[in-house]
Amino acid sequence: MSETAISYAALILADAEIEISSDKLLSLTKAAGVEVEPIWASLFAKALEGKDIKDLLTNVGSVGSAPAAGGATGGATAEVAAEEVAEEKEEEKEESDDDMGFGLFD
Repeated sequence: MSETAISYAALILADAEIEISSDKLLSLTKAAGVEVEPIWASLFAKALEGKDIKDLLTNVGSVGSAPAAGGATGGATAEVAAEEVAEEKEEEKEESDDDMGFGLFD
């Protein structure tokens, strides 16, 4: 319940174009009759410091759709990267046996 109340308080402050601070968030929740621990207000104030909440809300959908534009090229690149990682892991295994001075089948 505390997180929801703080979220709404942050939206109210953003809509009124008032800087979001811990004190202002607590004042709004207290005026609404919701008891909130001060840590929640501090966390939200720090997380939202310097950010435009209206801009964040209007661009929510655009972030998720960007990677889909990569198409086949993005998939090919991911496959190549996965192969390289697998090769590196195999090399590390071989090296770790050598580090002990013996191999499993020596």
